[in-house]
Amino acid sequence: MQALTRTDLMPLETYAEKRADQRAQVMQHKKHRQVHIGAYATLYFEDRTTIRYQIQEMLRAERIFERAAIQEELDAYNPLIPDGSNLKATFMLEYTDPELRKAELARLIGIEDRVWLGVDGHARVYAIADEDMERENAEKTSSVHFLRFEFERAMIAALKSGAALGAGIDHEHYRDDVQPLPQAVRDALVADFD
Repeated sequence: MQALTRTDLMPLETYAEKRADQRAQVMQHKKHRQVHIGAYATLYFEDRTTIRYQIQEMLRAERIFERAAIQEELDAYNPLIPDGSNLKATFMLEYTDPELRKAELARLIGIEDRVWLGVDGHARVYAIADEDMERENAEKTSSVHFLRFEFERAMIAALKSGAALGAGIDHEHYRDDVQPLPQAVRDALVADFD
């Protein structure tokens, strides 16, 4: 997918006028771009639409209108857009209880490297995590990670021909999977490949 540029973004005033409609459209779009794996882990798959919305919201919240500052936001977020041979996702560990979250994040060090996607008939594709910065330390992992799943051409061809797609985690303290993904989710993700 093509990277976003300043011309893809609305000026702050225009965005303010269209924000409610934009939000409704993006929330509908996102419905088929998320996968819950077990009770606490979710993959939110990114694309141009989700990232454009995120940038617009950031510009609005921070009242950013200078050309250089807008470019900084584009440079920060564009790497989260899939580029033809991969899927990219925000991976979240969602524990609402603070004490449980603290304990589980300590137990789940390395989980971001054990998240996988699987094309029927092919080997699992494990995530390449946090390429922008390290998000864990010796005491705990983060509750948010950015993942890239790089697919071989044969896998993409199989998906485009109708092969099932699954997702899972095989960390020693968190094992679960969703196989196959719902058809609407699978179709939305397959559309990210060139």
